[in-house]
Amino acid sequence: MQPAPKIPNGPPVPREARCVRLPAKAENVAGIAPVVEKRTLMRALNELLIEVKAAAVNPSDVKAATGLMPYAVFPRTPGRDYAGIVIDGPADWIGREVFGSSGDLGIRRDGTHATHLTVETEAVVDKPRAISWEEAAGIGVPFVTAMEGLRRAGMPKPGETVLVMGVNGKVGQAAVQIATWQGARAIGVVRKNEAYEGHSNSPVEVIDASATDVATRVRELTAGKGADIVYNTVGDPYFEAAHKSLALRGRQILIAAVDRIVQFNILEFYRGQHTYVGIDTLGLSSIATGAVLRELAPGFASGHLKPFPIKPGAVFSLEQAKDAFVAVAGSSRDRVILRP
Repeated sequence: MQPAPKIPNGPPVPREARCVRLPAKAENVAGIAPVVEKRTLMRALNELLIEVKAAAVNPSDVKAATGLMPYAVFPRTPGRDYAGIVIDGPADWIGREVFGSSGDLGIRRDGTHATHLTVETEAVVDKPRAISWEEAAGIGVPFVTAMEGLRRAGMPKPGETVLVMGVNGKVGQAAVQIATWQGARAIGVVRKNEAYEGHSNSPVEVIDASATDVATRVRELTAGKGADIVYNTVGDPYFEAAHKSLALRGRQILIAAVDRIVQFNILEFYRGQHTYVGIDTLGLSSIATGAVLRELAPGFASGHLKPFPIKPGAVFSLEQAKDAFVAVAGSSRDRVILRP
């Protein structure tokens, strides 16, 4: 589609968009039935209208489609992450290449799985020029989750150790990138014998949880001290190992749960002066998410942070949205992208 004409600080211009729509909650992944509809979008005065070049499909998109998020509205356009070109807004924004993410887009209001998107001006971030549309669209949720966890726990410092449980997941890889960008040492935990798959600014020691006691190995690798930060991307299956791996005044970050209920030794908790930090990026607005991405942007510009590789087989059209949702639900490690 052709960009809208540049109208210096003129009134918002309506634009016909093609949007993926979820008409109602599905009982399961197989029952997800997205349709592509034409809708007229027009920005509010505090918003930009963006021509979407790429949008990611996240596990949270699938969960919301199947009713696992009771606050998700229907019908709606799903999608939290995006990259595109501003085509309507203040004159100094027209033509800028931007990207972004959100906790409410695609969940509580219409999201990014469309040819166009309206979003608050404060929410968008300039896209680093060396990154493709698909790569930029894939940054959002994993990197925002990793960064918000580390910010809330206290950013790692040079000389500190960050232990990442589930290190080959996308949030795990993002946490490693950010931690090593800050000069910290990263140790990763995997559930089977495999190497670390992502980018890092320093070597990553990997612990195979199926063959080694994680906490014992962490103590060995840190001369008995333990990890200053444990980023637990898995939740309760690794909770005990994470707890026993913490250094004095260590912090455990939690972003997921399987069985939800855990037991832990309160005496060890307060004698160790530990901190537990819970992160739910669905609670972040588009503007708050944009602020986090703005902190990350210099890392991508410098090359200390790298976007996830996007494989051709993981890129889908809007009409293939169901296939994209099924791919994500199938625990694919690939970053799945819709390209309008």
